[in-house]
Amino acid sequence: MLSTTIDELMTEWDLEPAGDLPLSINWVGRVRRADGSGAVLKLAVPGGGHLNDEATALEFFDGRGAVRVLARDRERNALLLDEARPGNQLRDVVPAKDEDATAALITVMRGLHRPAPDGIALPELSDRAAKFTACPPRLPRRLVERAGRLWTQLCASATERVVLHGDLHHDNVLAAESGWLAIDPHGVVGDPGYEVGAMLYNPFGSLADDTVLDLVPARIEQLADGLGMPAERVAAWGFVQAVLSEIWTLEDGGVVTGRPLLLAERLLPHLP
Repeated sequence: MLSTTIDELMTEWDLEPAGDLPLSINWVGRVRRADGSGAVLKLAVPGGGHLNDEATALEFFDGRGAVRVLARDRERNALLLDEARPGNQLRDVVPAKDEDATAALITVMRGLHRPAPDGIALPELSDRAAKFTACPPRLPRRLVERAGRLWTQLCASATERVVLHGDLHHDNVLAAESGWLAIDPHGVVGDPGYEVGAMLYNPFGSLADDTVLDLVPARIEQLADGLGMPAERVAAWGFVQAVLSEIWTLEDGGVVTGRPLLLAERLLPHLP
């Protein structure tokens, strides 16, 4: 049982409970190490998803732009992570200082992205092309088909193959003493431009669709300048990522949120 595993790890890694954390698809809790430093204990739960890929990506990042892995138990699918303090989410900066938020995301990307070594145990971005052909019929076909073709073109024209966070946006970047750090990577390998997609339609929650989407043109321009990437390529990755997000929502049995599709519609005139 999960509680038994938690107790075992607390003993083996010499940890003490130190408070709750916001709910996650996996079990996550604050702990205190023997030296008094704070850390985060994270365990996969049944159906919890990609913790192995997350761990592999975080070990590769090794603290450059992301929280550091302090210990890993592969058999029990558990991670002990350095805690980002004070831990404020980057979403708190939006919309009042959205330019600062985008600048922080660019800095994090630069820290994370390095060439992927041969044999790294992470999925290839190009393999997700099949998601568009197998898409449930409840999304507009013209958007899905355009996204599928564009996805293949973007992957084929990649000039770099790097280890990607895979879900980099305002909720997954936290304030730390050393600067902004990413958490909860999906872990994938491919074109660095993919990383910008989720940044364009986030954060969700308290901000209305129009509030976020009206920021998109300025975000695209800033991302293009900051990353040395053509603006139309930023828009293209935003488009395909928005469509893919809604495909994943349907696959998980959820209800299409609308904002990613609204973004896809707005980006159509700007695609290559």
